Amino acid sequence: MTLDPGVWGVLATPLTADGSAVDTESMARQVRHYESIGATGLTVLGVFGEAARLTPAERRTVVETVVAAGDLPLVIGVSALELEEVSAEAANVLPAVGSRLAGLMVQVNSSDPGALGKHLNDVAHRTERPLVVQDYPVITGISIASADLIAAIRNVRSVVAVKSESAPSPPAVAMLVAGLDVPIFGGLGGTGLLDELAVGAAGAMTGFSVPEGLLACVAAYRTGGFEAAREVWKDYLPLVNFEFQAGIALGLRKRSLVRRGLIAYDAVRSPGAAPPESMLQLLEEHLRRTPGVS
Repeated sequence: MTLDPGVWGVLATPLTADGSAVDTESMARQVRHYESIGATGLTVLGVFGEAARLTPAERRTVVETVVAAGDLPLVIGVSALELEEVSAEAANVLPAVGSRLAGLMVQVNSSDPGALGKHLNDVAHRTERPLVVQDYPVITGISIASADLIAAIRNVRSVVAVKSESAPSPPAVAMLVAGLDVPIFGGLGGTGLLDELAVGAAGAMTGFSVPEGLLACVAAYRTGGFEAAREVWKDYLPLVNFEFQAGIALGLRKRSLVRRGLIAYDAVRSPGAAPPESMLQLLEEHLRRTPGVS
């Protein structure tokens, strides 16, 4: 079994106005929206979900809320890098997921293919769950050559997909597609989506405040290839690039989700930062010009 191709939406974790607690009502509203627009599945407790900034109890609340709010298959993220911590994070949330789990998303934790392969097999043995491998060196601080990542994953039968976020992403995706028999999904806010699809990506697994654009691009590529997808994607790409700004990306996306009525508040937790007012004014300009945003 592998992950189905398409768009796996990465959920933001909405917080109360003061940022002190999870806003479960907004969380459920987000889930229902993704279901209504036809997402393949959802990714919970990812980087966009501020998972590393949540307590274990809050992570469990997030997963319980998502499970109760809809029926889509779920990829559940784990932030830790060491086996014991990974196992503890998984044990905290997996009982709430049940049969809805499509994959446990674990991080690349070593640049050495032998060590990484052993770690992934150990995680699979401990959790007895399928794995999605996330390669995101900006977040983990660990870079691995694509050839070494391929070598590591080839020895792990439990891997059902790879989320490739090593920039530049299209060359990495191309190598992984050629070297592995599992689907490869792009991330990085969708900034490389069109080119990732062109080199064989199975779809997108990323946070973007207008996921309808991700769906439209992937659908257009399936039916009309590069030219059709490019024509669709060009109307969304300015907002994609605008939202993907270091330090304030999450704040921009959350403000956009508030603007769209999908969450109630745009609070983020440290070290995330609220965007300056000048950027919020520009966000309004981008949203006014993005298809499907009233």
